[in-house]
Order: sequence, then C-alpha cells, then structure tokens
Amino acid sequence: MKNGVFAGYKIFTGNAFPELAEEIANIMGKPVGKANVTKFSDGEISVNIFETVRGQDCFIVQPTCYPVNQNLMEMLIMIDAMKRASAGRINAVMPYYGYARQDRKAKARDPITSKLVADLLMAAGADRVVTMDLHAAQIQGYFDIPVDHLLGLPILMKYWKEQNIQDLVVVSPDHGSVTRARSMAEPLNAPIAIIDKRRPEANKSEIMNIIGDIKDKNCIIVDDMIDTAGTICNAGKALMELGARSVSAGATHAVLSGPAIERLKAAPFKEIIFLNTIPIPQSKRIDNMKVLSVAPLFAEAMMRIHTNDSISKLFD
Repeated sequence: MKNGVFAGYKIFTGNAFPELAEEIANIMGKPVGKANVTKFSDGEISVNIFETVRGQDCFIVQPTCYPVNQNLMEMLIMIDAMKRASAGRINAVMPYYGYARQDRKAKARDPITSKLVADLLMAAGADRVVTMDLHAAQIQGYFDIPVDHLLGLPILMKYWKEQNIQDLVVVSPDHGSVTRARSMAEPLNAPIAIIDKRRPEANKSEIMNIIGDIKDKNCIIVDDMIDTAGTICNAGKALMELGARSVSAGATHAVLSGPAIERLKAAPFKEIIFLNTIPIPQSKRIDNMKVLSVAPLFAEAMMRIHTNDSISKLFD
C-alpha cells in the first residue's frame, strides 16, 4: 500500500458538516460510508464504523468549526478507529482548520495551538491532511505528513469575474492579506488598496488609514475568514465614508461568531460572498449573503489524491 495501490476508497464524516460530505460524495459517485458518531451520557464521543476499511483509501470530511473541540475530537477518534481497523491510508479532509490563528508566539507564554493540532492529527494516525485557505500558509510546515492546501480564492474570483464589475478595486483588510488581494486583483485587471489598521486586543480592530485610490470605485474586500466581522465591517464603513461607490466583501470561511451577523446587517455591503467550508445555519443567513460551494473542488482533489495525480494543476 505504500506505493499507492489501495483496495478502493471510502468517504466518511462526523457531525461537523455531513451535508458537505454528502455533496462531495455525490460528485465522486460514492455513498458516504456508514458510521455513527454519538456521545455517551457523560459527553465522551463514541465512534462506530459499520463497514470494512481494511486496505481502503479513507477520506474523513470534517471541518473543525464550532463546536471546535467537539469536532476536532470526533476527527481524532475516527482516525484512531480507522488506523486500528487497518485502513490503507487515512486522509483528514478539513475544509476549515480550527486553531489556525494561534500559529506563533505573539507575546510571552503564548501557546502555538495550530502546531499542537497538527501533532494530535499525526499522533492519531492521519497519513495526509487536505484543507483550504489556512490562516497562515506556514502551518503546512507543522506537519511531517503531506498537506494539500487548496485555494478558495479562484472560486471567489470566478464569481466576481462573471459579475463584470466596472471601476473595480480589490481591498486588503490588513497588511497580512495583501498577497491574497493581489492574487485576486491581477486576473480581474484591478488595482489594490490596503487598510492600515491596529488591533488593540483580540477580536477588536481600529482603522488608521487607507492606502490606495478608492474614490468613486466599486470595492471588494477579500479575507480568509470573517469571525466577529469587526475588521471587515469597519473597513466597509471607512471605504464608503471616504467616497467608494459600493463595497462588497468575500471570504472563504464564515466563522460568524458573537456579534458578527448584527454587524454585517448594519454594514454597507452590497453583497457578502462566502464559501461553504463551514455550515452557515439559516439563522445566520442575511439577504445580501451568497454562499458558493467548495464541494466540486474538494471532490476533484480527493479523486486526484486517490489516483496519485497532481493537485497543483487544479490551480494552473
């Protein structure tokens, strides 16, 4: 099996986002594998897999979104169950990788939790990780197993290219997202602008300045995730106050915690585009929100992994 010859492949899921797993499996022409992930009365997680995985190339589709610790433990226990059942290869498919923001020591005595999660996945028995738009690309280096880092930006870019927006400017919400904004702007033949902000404490940001010409322009702010939505809503308001014609927002991961929905409702966004790496319940849907599916991309990547074909060619 080390040479990539498996008895076949199977797709499993926990409770994080079974609808996405079903969508991926339908595209791949396979049913989702029979497994039951429940809790004992004291809250411990119980995993039962009801079909053989011996020699199989197994894919576990499970974003580690809210409730993060519950979904992460489900993933780890499913990996352990498959390892002990002699699975040929175990692929942890994590469209959203939780704890990715804790990727370095920003101050004394900080944990590096994204490295800890990588260690846990490897210790459980994962042979490969498939994820999308990590908060910091260098998190791939925390693993001693292959990591396939898929890009959500081309899906957003395709959508906005079809809209044929005139006088377009792509806006980076901070200095760390400039590369992402430039990658979006070049195929759209648009200039970029940068929001200069400071963050006095976690989940709070203040706009200091805007670098670039946004007056009378249609602006798109792109980011990897929207959590409490403070940064992106402050940016949208600042752009409109400084003369932008319209402002739209786009992000891969719709974390949407705390006051995010209230803030997005009050913000001046023409539209807000998310990818479905995380389930967005109906209670968090608003009129100007549109959700695009990552299932076709993950299905193609998973098939290429199984057949040992190139993943990078998906983004050429």
